Amino acid sequence: METNTQLHRPGTPAAGPQPPYIPQIRLFQNWLRDERGLQFDSYDALWRWSTTELDAFWQSVWDYFDLQSPTPHTAVLAKNTMPGAQWFPGAQVNYARQALRHVDAAHAAGLPAIISRNEKGQHRELSWPELRRQVASLALHLKAHGVMPGDRVAAYLPNVPEAMIAFLATVSIGGVWSICAPDMGTHAVLDRFRQIEPKVLIGVDGVSYGGRDYDRRPVLAELRAALPSVQHAVLLGNLDASVSIAGWASWTGATARNDAETTAFEPMWLPFDHPLWIVYSSGTTGLPKPIVHGHGGTVLVALQLKVLHNDIGCSYEPNSFGERYHWYSSTGWVMWNAQLSGLLSGTTCVIYDGNPGGSKDNPDCGVLWRFAAETGVTFFGAGAAFFANCMKAGITLADYGDLTRIRALGTTGSPLSPEVQQWGTAQFEAIGTRDNAAAPGRPKQGAAPSGGSDPHAVGERGGEPIWWNNISGGTDFCGAFIGGNREMPQVPGEMQCRMLGAAVQAWDAEGRPVQDAVGELVCAQPIPSMPLYLWGDKDGSRYLSSYFDMYPAGHGRQPGGGDGPASMGAVWRHGDWLKIGANGGCVIYGRSDATINRHGLRMGTSEIYSAVEALPEVLDSLVVDLEYLGRESYMPLFVVLRPGYVLDDALRARINGAVRTALSPRFVPDDIFAVAEVPRTLSGKKQELPIKKLLLGQPIEKVVNKDAMANPRCLDWYVAFAAQRAEMLRNV
Repeated sequence: METNTQLHRPGTPAAGPQPPYIPQIRLFQNWLRDERGLQFDSYDALWRWSTTELDAFWQSVWDYFDLQSPTPHTAVLAKNTMPGAQWFPGAQVNYARQALRHVDAAHAAGLPAIISRNEKGQHRELSWPELRRQVASLALHLKAHGVMPGDRVAAYLPNVPEAMIAFLATVSIGGVWSICAPDMGTHAVLDRFRQIEPKVLIGVDGVSYGGRDYDRRPVLAELRAALPSVQHAVLLGNLDASVSIAGWASWTGATARNDAETTAFEPMWLPFDHPLWIVYSSGTTGLPKPIVHGHGGTVLVALQLKVLHNDIGCSYEPNSFGERYHWYSSTGWVMWNAQLSGLLSGTTCVIYDGNPGGSKDNPDCGVLWRFAAETGVTFFGAGAAFFANCMKAGITLADYGDLTRIRALGTTGSPLSPEVQQWGTAQFEAIGTRDNAAAPGRPKQGAAPSGGSDPHAVGERGGEPIWWNNISGGTDFCGAFIGGNREMPQVPGEMQCRMLGAAVQAWDAEGRPVQDAVGELVCAQPIPSMPLYLWGDKDGSRYLSSYFDMYPAGHGRQPGGGDGPASMGAVWRHGDWLKIGANGGCVIYGRSDATINRHGLRMGTSEIYSAVEALPEVLDSLVVDLEYLGRESYMPLFVVLRPGYVLDDALRARINGAVRTALSPRFVPDDIFAVAEVPRTLSGKKQELPIKKLLLGQPIEKVVNKDAMANPRCLDWYVAFAAQRAEMLRNV
């Protein structure tokens, strides 16, 4: 990769005037110019090349990051079909090998691999050599207990360094990894692990969250009893380092080895499409989908996303020296996988295990900010809801320590409202943080490319506010379709661009691409990290019906546009409403199967939430439209209020007024109800469709899997409400 030895170091205090940091995407384009003779006069031109010349683009990613293989690949995209694309046949890779190749250089620069902290303030730093040693020790332990390539290793672990070590050890010997977070109950975990029949189970004795300790040993006993495929188990003492359970090996013993064999250990070479891990859909109804991704595709897309678009550099390279990457997540969310990917490019990962909002008795939205200040985080990521909660709590970032090393903010999980983005930008401006990331000769953020002012950009011309990297993708392909570009202007409420290599379009009801209009999000060309298959889906029918059954095979499949032969398969339909602006900016309008359609006017639920949740009294909300098969529309709105507020006529009027003003009188709800909670999946998604089906008369057990919910007890209120409404309709 291209470097410059005299550039600003993001993770170190500036000593006098510093040359500007060069964005990673600019370094890549410089490399394309120098090594490939390719120059592009706009990001749109670069994106179109990357999505029409698929072989050239993904080969350039392979070469730019200097990926290694002992055998050459015979093609880049040998078979352009969806599903079933064949990438880099003949190549051999290993995720763990790519991560551990950085050990010597990063350690020589004095940089740690992982920095971690938990709610109890226990702080640890893991060096790169120690990471390699523990990975080797555990890999040899697993191998000695019969783990062969293709065997599944299941983990029930929190967001601690040991989870990353266990993952790298598993995949280094060809094992297939799968993890569930310890906040998940027995049934939810078994719904996932039973499907994949793991040979090894790695579990934790307990976790701390919200100021309380939770013993997980009873869950471990239930899991062991219900998973007859498990032949070996390893116990991590998180609450008690000396804990032991009969029949379980100790983590300490399994990772203690330090001999010639561990020193000589190297991850094995594996075929490009060898299974890496199994992740799961949210499982709103029925069993969660066990989604299998491969080593090579995951590595390629992780580097494309994290480095080129998220602008997270290698910690020991001069241009990004001292980079410290934090994205708050539990192990039950795909952002844990994204955090882990920092190791692929030699980046220090900074992780936190615990509640980012403090405890019930002592709410504290400053937990992660203090952690970031004390550990020198340079990239700070979290769910969009986290930033919204910080704004509503009225916090001031200046109260939480020196946050001036943070040069980028990442968000995902739900749309980030313009109000929250503007609040965060103002907070960082108040502590003196300015984004100095525009490359020489490129438009600075806040300035239009032509040099004129952009009325929609954050800040004034030349103001360069802190950069928000808002992304949208998913567990399904462990990547992002839409995200950021460090060199483009920011528009609050928008994501900046479609990702390189992602042929994303918005389609109308007839399957035609549209611009400046809301349409169905599709990806018209394969991406290397799309699933290999769903585990247990022997004929591929479940995979096909999940993503490829909405549009005719061949429709829209030619690179650059147009229909291809049916043998190319169908486009990937993601299930989101998307609008792509003339400037390339993108807005997600919620799930396409939970859209509001009032009197012929279609609206994504996120726009309603944006209007309603901007009110200080409203913490959360959920809206459904019961228009169905010609029935008259009935749209109730459910709101969670801040403590001390009641849903009186005055507040109802304010909510209705907010919707009327921000959207249209058509979208004023028919009724508003105060509720204790909005039902959410374990990954935090609002469960709009199950509540809609419940209110349309379907039984609760048919529409929702309670074990896949974060707060299943809240359903009792909605069930009672549905029964009351049904009785009322019968009496009309």
